[in-house]
Amino acid sequence: MRDIFMDAHLREARARFPRRHHHDEFPEHPGHRLREARRELFRGHRGRGRVPRGDVRSAVLLLLNDEPMHGYQLMQAIADRTGGRWQPSPGAIYPTISQLEDEGLLTLTASAGRKLATLTDVGREHVAANPGDPFGPFEGEGAGIDLRDALEQVHAAARQVARTGTAAQVEAAGTLLAETRRKLYLLLADAEES
Repeated sequence: MRDIFMDAHLREARARFPRRHHHDEFPEHPGHRLREARRELFRGHRGRGRVPRGDVRSAVLLLLNDEPMHGYQLMQAIADRTGGRWQPSPGAIYPTISQLEDEGLLTLTASAGRKLATLTDVGREHVAANPGDPFGPFEGEGAGIDLRDALEQVHAAARQVARTGTAAQVEAAGTLLAETRRKLYLLLADAEES
């Protein structure tokens, strides 16, 4: 009974006093203006919609057709083949390896503390019967450019300005970020027109 009372009490307190960031009370604070500029930059963007998701199963089979690899090597090989645009997580690679082993398309052997995946004869026949290039969608214009790295560098610079810059410098940084956002959208608009 006491837990029910406490839960109701906490819900009521949270409703009356919602959490706020301490800078929200001080809109003239440099961190507030920079945060607002960042919100404007990322408004409407959720998730990892930067590049198309690849066919992990086909990529694993194709790479193992060249040579046996363990999971980490497969993740690195996929990232290398796509210029860093597709970087599958362990949560995508290891279940795929297990599924392919269950289907008899590959075998796993322990080697130096790791499980080495090797295609079986059935797996090689499957690859030969199903030609395709799972890396195709990642080739072409901009395939070797990793915008995430550039964005992380901009983020680090913006944080440094927010920490050590004067109010005028922080305001200039916010204006610059808003202008950069506008120019990025103009790039997309120019591409759609042509």
